[in-house]
Amino acid sequence: MSFSGFVVQLLNGLASASSLFLVAAGLSLIFGVTRIVNFAHGSFFMVGIYVAYSLVDKFADSLGFWPALVVAALVVGALGALIEILLLRRIYKAPELFQLLATFALVLVIKDVVLYLWGPDELLGPRAPGLRGAVTILGRQFPAYDLFLIVVGPVVLGLVWLLLTRTRFGTLVRAATQDREMVSALGVNQAWLFTAVFALGAFLAGLGGALQLPREPATLEMDLHTIGAAFVVVVVGGMGSLPGAYVAALLIAEIKAVCIWLGVVDLFGLQISFSKLTLVVDFLVMAAVLVWRPWGLMGKPQAASRYVGMQEEPLRRPGPAYLTAAVVFALALVAVPVLAPDSPYTLVLLIDLLIAALFAASLHFIMGPAGMHSFGHSAYFGLGAYGAALLVRASGLPMEVALIVAPVAAALGALVFGWFAVRLSGVYLAMLTLAFSQITWGITYQWDSFTGGSNGLTGVWPSDWLSDKRAYYWVTLALVGIGVWWLRRVLFSPFGYALRAGRDSALRADAIGIDAKRMQWTAFVVAGAVAGLAGALFAFSKGSISPESLSVSKSVDGLVMVLLGGIQTLAGPVVGAFTFTWLHDTVARNTDYWRAMLGAIILILVLLFPQGLAGFAKQAFDRLRGRGAEVKS
Repeated sequence: MSFSGFVVQLLNGLASASSLFLVAAGLSLIFGVTRIVNFAHGSFFMVGIYVAYSLVDKFADSLGFWPALVVAALVVGALGALIEILLLRRIYKAPELFQLLATFALVLVIKDVVLYLWGPDELLGPRAPGLRGAVTILGRQFPAYDLFLIVVGPVVLGLVWLLLTRTRFGTLVRAATQDREMVSALGVNQAWLFTAVFALGAFLAGLGGALQLPREPATLEMDLHTIGAAFVVVVVGGMGSLPGAYVAALLIAEIKAVCIWLGVVDLFGLQISFSKLTLVVDFLVMAAVLVWRPWGLMGKPQAASRYVGMQEEPLRRPGPAYLTAAVVFALALVAVPVLAPDSPYTLVLLIDLLIAALFAASLHFIMGPAGMHSFGHSAYFGLGAYGAALLVRASGLPMEVALIVAPVAAALGALVFGWFAVRLSGVYLAMLTLAFSQITWGITYQWDSFTGGSNGLTGVWPSDWLSDKRAYYWVTLALVGIGVWWLRRVLFSPFGYALRAGRDSALRADAIGIDAKRMQWTAFVVAGAVAGLAGALFAFSKGSISPESLSVSKSVDGLVMVLLGGIQTLAGPVVGAFTFTWLHDTVARNTDYWRAMLGAIILILVLLFPQGLAGFAKQAFDRLRGRGAEVKS
């Protein structure tokens, strides 16, 4: 650790901060005006670098290197405007989570389009003309292009600030950030304002990607990696605050740079690898900021939207027809091993479907009745899975005991995380759950001696009497059925009614003596325990477990399942889990571009069934029953 190395790392942090700011600035603008949590924003960054590569490769002589980067950003901006007009404009009045589902589907589609056009290989662009060399700083070489990037961030911040403070368009954008309904009431064409803002945000993300061309290769993993970092910057800086986004980008990038500079440090006889903290340090910062200042370093509490999407309907006890259908469905599942004895893959798929249904039902428990949106529910699934695996491998406990203790371990994690999370609401609560999940993933990924690190744990098999796949299937079916049934019983208990009262009107709930936050905290623990049981069943079904079970993609899968089935019905998560898991398996086995096909299917379902599949079926059944009653009368 030398002073010159410290300075160079700080400069590296400044360069990274500028690149990250460009993406976060666009995301902050889009969320501030449209209130859409745009999951596809990282895809715009990825498309920017790929388009820049093609333009520089084919038109470098005629167009020039620097104009090619700007044109690439303009192409991405046009793509953003097209997506807003054709898709997002149709779902602005849908609940916010359905908008998130639509943008997630776009991620899948765009990734496969990029794969089809540019292939799976990494693409490394040429050096920037005039900035190919390095400069000497305190005896160390530092890339000249990185010095250029350090300047780009403040310049772009200044230009966007002038646009927002010195033009009529900027006035409208700032007004819409504070109260978009009032802007519409004053006669402003809200649709085209949204389109312009979305195009500007996409342009900034595309510019950020294009500017990375001389610095790093273009890869298909850039989208999710970038959107995670951008979310952190936007939340830490404050939703809708561009200066806040720049300050947050600087803070996070410089902390990472210092961690790299420190490397491995001996403290009181213990070796601490600060360089490994770079995987989770941004989420540690986000968690700390959200606990201390929920609206970010330079943000302000968001004004409540006058339009909140579709109202939550009260959950009603199922009628005789619903119970009959549920019993028939359960009996059919019980009979599958007998009816299809020569189809072992069917049992494997059904076990996956059942575990997914239990995981989705636990997430729905806090999303629907409790009204809390979680982006990090995979933490409890992973804690249950690793808890079961470690109990069997390290402690030598039998599988039966592990299935009891593992959900308790997940519930303890939910007890700790939920205590902080329930103090927030909306997107801030969702981001804090994401931070806790990523912190848990980072610990699991790097603790090689305990969790197996990136390799995970193997040899996690069920007991001998469950070695037959049919026996394990029936046990899984029984435990999943008990778990789903128990969640339903809780929701129709006094606790469940109090939980929904706190969701619908916290003030009225408080007036009659209901502690809404305590109810939500308890709901977190209940949902965490059930998710932990799903994780334990998953570990024994596969015989191994890896950090992927705690990743963001696992949480997103759970969100997709709940929203696809319908958040306003108790059957929704089960229907969504079965549909999504089956589609994922079927599409992935029949085409190389399964993501695009799956994303297209999700988009179609979102547009046609905004209430979810189960919600649509319920509405159709209620209409038929109402018409039948009219005919009889």
